[in-house]
Amino acid sequence: MFSLVLALVATESGLTKAEILSSVRGYAQRYTPGGDNANLERQFERDKDDIRELGVPLETIEPLGEPGDNHNLRYRIPKGAYDLPEDVRFTGEEIALLNLAAMAWREGSLNAESRRAIVKLRALGIAADEPVLGYAPRLRLRDPAFEPLTQAIDRRQLVRFGYLKPGEPRAREREVIPLALVQYDGRWHLAAEELATGDEKTFLLRRIVGKVTAGKAAPERPGDHKARALAELEAIWEAGVAEIEVRAGSDAAVRLAHRRGTEETAPGILRVHFVDLAILADELAAFGPEVLVVSPPALREAVIARLRQTVADHG
Repeated sequence: MFSLVLALVATESGLTKAEILSSVRGYAQRYTPGGDNANLERQFERDKDDIRELGVPLETIEPLGEPGDNHNLRYRIPKGAYDLPEDVRFTGEEIALLNLAAMAWREGSLNAESRRAIVKLRALGIAADEPVLGYAPRLRLRDPAFEPLTQAIDRRQLVRFGYLKPGEPRAREREVIPLALVQYDGRWHLAAEELATGDEKTFLLRRIVGKVTAGKAAPERPGDHKARALAELEAIWEAGVAEIEVRAGSDAAVRLAHRRGTEETAPGILRVHFVDLAILADELAAFGPEVLVVSPPALREAVIARLRQTVADHG
């Protein structure tokens, strides 16, 4: 695997599977030109997955003008994406803190991410000072779609999943090119391109239902997809404004007042920003009589509908 990483870092245009098996140490000794190399090919597939699991950015490149031709796929590791930037240096204390942060994510959907981070930190060869804390808290991420989407982005694969939008009776299947995962306002989002339409969309991970299924190789889509998705979400947040009357001294008054961008426009009246009306309606309904939605009407109706449903469910 070490020889494979060295070979893939050294190539600009990438290497085909046949070139790798015939020239890279560990494969070449057992490679039979023109013969049956099925066992070696299976080993390469396992090694490729293991390298990605360690956080190495292994790319798959489709030949120009031959989409879907898996036989001539080329593999490479972009040196700029793999090396630590020259102007980035860590002290022993900083390494200890980064290790502690990685340990905090050792459960849940980011378990694999934390393992990759620890491997990368150890590879820097910097001795860590004693951590400032004797233990690390455990943080859990409950979006089950996170890990399969991360793997599909790393491996540049198409994905299918069911997506349930508010107000729709059942989930609709989507087939997309996954581009980036971003966290905004405390929630994870997938930036993706819909295969059928070519439209770039952002999906909320909590609305992905069922299993995420990875498929064939996805076409390359260069660009800073994380920055684009975050900019779009920020624009939606700026445009989404609600006016809410809150009961003085209540839990709602304290919590809503501390949301990013909240302003008090009059005594007991808060102007809050939001990205998703349905999620905000869920949150406001949970405050019960502590809040009253002044505007917009759609948010007011959504909160009332949730309260009525609660009454109906409980008799």
